[in-house]
Amino acid sequence: MQSFVVGLSLAVLASSCKKSSESNDKKPAENTPNDCSTTKAGGHDSGDHSSMKGMTLAEDCLVAINTSAFYVVNGGESSISVIDPVEEDVIGTIPLTGVSFPHHISLDVPTDRLVVADPGMDLSGGHEHMMAGMKGSLVLLDAASGKVVKTKSLDAMNHNGAFSSDGNEIWTAAMASPGSLLVLDSDTLDTKNTVAVGNMPTEVTFSVDGKRAFVANGESGTVSVVDSTSKKIIKTVAVGKSPVGAWQGNDDLMYVDNEGAKSISAIDSDTLAVVRTYDLGFKPGMAATAPNGDLWVSDGDKGQIVYFMAGDTMKMGEISTGAGAHAIAFSTDGKFAAVTNQTAGTVTLIDVATHKELANVSVGKKPNGLVFRKK
Repeated sequence: MQSFVVGLSLAVLASSCKKSSESNDKKPAENTPNDCSTTKAGGHDSGDHSSMKGMTLAEDCLVAINTSAFYVVNGGESSISVIDPVEEDVIGTIPLTGVSFPHHISLDVPTDRLVVADPGMDLSGGHEHMMAGMKGSLVLLDAASGKVVKTKSLDAMNHNGAFSSDGNEIWTAAMASPGSLLVLDSDTLDTKNTVAVGNMPTEVTFSVDGKRAFVANGESGTVSVVDSTSKKIIKTVAVGKSPVGAWQGNDDLMYVDNEGAKSISAIDSDTLAVVRTYDLGFKPGMAATAPNGDLWVSDGDKGQIVYFMAGDTMKMGEISTGAGAHAIAFSTDGKFAAVTNQTAGTVTLIDVATHKELANVSVGKKPNGLVFRKK
């Protein structure tokens, strides 16, 4: 078990938020932190760190995020940038200390909690060079305040954590060969179930109805489909080479980005059949369906989003973003999209209806995962 401490406070980078507001000649956001600090109170302890010993948070200075925003994980700086898409600016920063390279982030809406996975190494260049034997971890935190709720050290790398539909569990994969799926209690982070899956599993996702989980097995070229209630494997679906994630579409399909095959496999979440294959010609970073059903796929090499007609493999066009385009998320009202640009260190905000760039917002180094939180 690795030893680490995580400290979080939206107040720590208050001065940078103020400078950003002044440089943009904008009135500071209502929830912009003031003069606060976070202090360490001794050494690091070991184990689960549930009580966060050795770290004193300036709790009086924790400022609630009271507006809808995108939460962006900065892998190269171990922090989370909070972006207001209306203000087109960073309104808060949550520093993460003691983590090696935080990756993807998920939100449980009813409990307003976030979970961040730390695989322990930089995956921004792709997943071909993942190292066996690395340790991973999960950080559970309150989305409004940025306070840590609990942390969990893992014996293997993990790509993400995903909340079950009822919010009672967090599912994550142990990236090893053979690999396993871990089902954790979302309050205690204790392991409830372990399910054997394929080799070097990465992202864990759920179908829209939450009844099935999909685990992309990077070295096996398959996706393991698991019943959310029984925790039993229903089917193992063959896809392309080096799948990374089966991304939930709004059309009851799961879109699998195959890095090695440079393709997308569309799996029907009910029949579990591959119903379409998109031959891309580039290594996909992530796939997501827009409100109108079009499929958006990030192309990191060219710094763009390539989008396809809803229900078809016909390419419709490109949207310029930034170098190393990766994660894609949409606001719940369907007006805004955000794309993390890992190489550029920016997030591109896009008007979904017009496909026009609204802003390129500077964040931390190597921004990776992101999620939208409605307030």
